[in-house]
Amino acid sequence: MRAFAHLLDRLAFTASRNAKLRLVRDFLRDTADPDRGWALAALTGTLSFSAAKPAAIRKAVEARMDPVLFGWSYDYVGDLAETVALVWPAQPGANREPELSEVVEALRTATRAEVQPLIERWLDALDPDGRWALLKLLTGGLRVGVSARLARQACADLGGVTVGEIEEVWHALAPPYEDLFAWLEGRSEAPSADNPGRFRPVMLAQPIDEAVDFARLDPAGYAAEWKWDGIRVQAVRERGEARLYTRTGDDISHTFPDVLAAMTFEGALDGELLVMRDGRVAPFGDLQQRLNRKTVDAKLLTAFPAAIRAYDLLLDGEEDLRALSFTERRKRLESFVLAANSPRIDLSPLQPFESWDALAALRAAPPEGDPRIAEGLMLKRLDSLYEAGRPKGPWFKWKRDPHLIDAVLMYAQRGHGRRSSFYSDFTFGVWREDANGDQALTPVGKAYFGFTDEELKQLDRFVRDNTIDRFGPVRSVTANRDFGLVLEVAFEGLQRSTRHKSGVAMRFPRISRIRWDKPAREADELATLERMLD
Repeated sequence: MRAFAHLLDRLAFTASRNAKLRLVRDFLRDTADPDRGWALAALTGTLSFSAAKPAAIRKAVEARMDPVLFGWSYDYVGDLAETVALVWPAQPGANREPELSEVVEALRTATRAEVQPLIERWLDALDPDGRWALLKLLTGGLRVGVSARLARQACADLGGVTVGEIEEVWHALAPPYEDLFAWLEGRSEAPSADNPGRFRPVMLAQPIDEAVDFARLDPAGYAAEWKWDGIRVQAVRERGEARLYTRTGDDISHTFPDVLAAMTFEGALDGELLVMRDGRVAPFGDLQQRLNRKTVDAKLLTAFPAAIRAYDLLLDGEEDLRALSFTERRKRLESFVLAANSPRIDLSPLQPFESWDALAALRAAPPEGDPRIAEGLMLKRLDSLYEAGRPKGPWFKWKRDPHLIDAVLMYAQRGHGRRSSFYSDFTFGVWREDANGDQALTPVGKAYFGFTDEELKQLDRFVRDNTIDRFGPVRSVTANRDFGLVLEVAFEGLQRSTRHKSGVAMRFPRISRIRWDKPAREADELATLERMLD
């Protein structure tokens, strides 16, 4: 457990991607099985414990110290694991320090009633760094700046193979990955990827640089299609096994039984999951009604019918098409979708254009006249193979320019991980007329990125200097017509919402600029957002 805690501590305070890669690679090289495999599972988000909940951690610490004092400490630190790690009244020498594999194996079989005693025993035996690592492991939120792909890249570096080779077999493996490490260390052959219904690593696009890329690219060498505003999925049916995956390989089959039932083909489709009614794409807000649900009832299935708009074909029957050109795969895809003959699977049409100016005009005219249903355009080189990851050059995405409004900072909350000491989650509002005819702020969104580290310090200082009230971990700041901090907020889309007091909900809001120069009274009104909706 000590080596894993040391790794997490180093990762949390290392900004460089290459340095993080070296730390993970060296840990995997120097740590024995099965501990390194369980650590890899934690870093890639494939390790979870159904019986271990944050409530058990709180009960354990509140049994050892005054709950009010703990609440104040938690409010100050802002992170549950870090707070408990610091305040835990340990009993040194009471227990033996556990190994990582011992913790994992105990938690995988523990009942909810058994979790709290286990947590207390382990916390007594560990130092503060070890306690922090243990609690991060329990909650599943490591927040150390390591993505699943970076962890897999570290595996590739360890074995001298490509990350594409790792991703090709990844979904046929299971923690603690002893067969993976045996291959990477030359002790066995590569694990078999032959797992019916498996996920295949997706190909992603680079954002286009209009000033640079259009000058060097030939429009005749590219195909264009809309970047539909749903979620990217991979629909696989192989030897009778049907699965629906997100682009990161999460299995969402249980949430979309209507789509799964329509997958009568044999192959693997790459496409966009959308809500569609009579062949027309619905806004992303409709799809959100279906996402992240454990179960779906008949009413939901009827009200929000899901479908796949196909972009690419990776597998046709048992034939892998990824080494073919986009042009060849597209021809096969057209025939494949036609043969599938399903009302829940259609083809994303190509958009003809002859010049970059013509493409810009197309981008400015959203499909079906509705800017909510497409995020922009995709450009795909006609000779491009289907390569895992985000290769430079073959595919580009040209997203719509974001919407911008000026809003006033109203509330702030501390972040997590390395941001736990800063107020970094900001709720902002716009002006609306209240029942008395006066102008008052109403919250319209929350953002926690878009600013630099230096700007974060400035925002944190503003919150601390201008706090007027507290609600648990949330601080309310001065925000009125005469004084307030204006934030220029960028967002991708807007929809009506009955869950929000303002009646609107933003998609992907982020802070574009801090308007130190702008008076709060000149921020936008709710009517501006309502006109955007109309």
